[in-house]
Amino acid sequence: MTDDLSPQHRALLDTVPLPEGADIRSERVPYAEGAAVLDGVLVWDATATERRPAVLVLHDWTGENEYTRTRAAMLARLGYVAFAADLYGAGIRPQGDDAAALAGEFYGDLPKLRARVQAGYDVLAADSRVDPERIAVIGYCFGGSASIEFARTGAALAGAASFHGGLVTHEPADVAAIAAPLLLLTGAADPVVPDAAVVAFENELRTAPELDWQIVSYSGAPHAFTLPMAPSYREKADKRSWAALEGFLTEVFA
Repeated sequence: MTDDLSPQHRALLDTVPLPEGADIRSERVPYAEGAAVLDGVLVWDATATERRPAVLVLHDWTGENEYTRTRAAMLARLGYVAFAADLYGAGIRPQGDDAAALAGEFYGDLPKLRARVQAGYDVLAADSRVDPERIAVIGYCFGGSASIEFARTGAALAGAASFHGGLVTHEPADVAAIAAPLLLLTGAADPVVPDAAVVAFENELRTAPELDWQIVSYSGAPHAFTLPMAPSYREKADKRSWAALEGFLTEVFA
């Protein structure tokens, strides 16, 4: 899976050193949600002999792609089993206006979005290499919003993290069902998620006083600041947000 990466994604992968003796493997996993045929990628270290914590990785609005597979491989190098899920369907990889339109369909049908995430979660939880009591979900852009929506279901997650995801508030507030700690990483110069959206989301989170959450804003970072193939990429914010994720996962999986 990593042999044919673009130079940008290869460089991104190599920011996480390959542990000595590790044997990182990947395989495509066909699965389904209702009538939808889905196609994700599982990545793991084959030298591990015990069940490992796992991370479900949710793609942006262009669908499951090399970027999410790279992030999954980075997580495998950290010792986790990772599954780059497919929220759209096998072979559905839209671009431009088509991507925006398809993502909009899911934003308009949150039960459908949650069900697609649940299907990926179920694949991961059922894998014999995974400790089903220690599963987290992370997502990028559209996938970041999806990770939060899945957490709103009360799913038995160790944690949920969003990278430059849309912070969609609900009326009435329904964050009380969230059982997992939240890590929300956003750009301080993101026109898609302006300050007003961050404050509104914080105010909704505050309606559940016991909820464990943190929001980190990165100066000068626009939307999609972790995507190395995009003009919006900001290396410093990318590295800092990944370090924040590493610390978060260490904490929630302890």
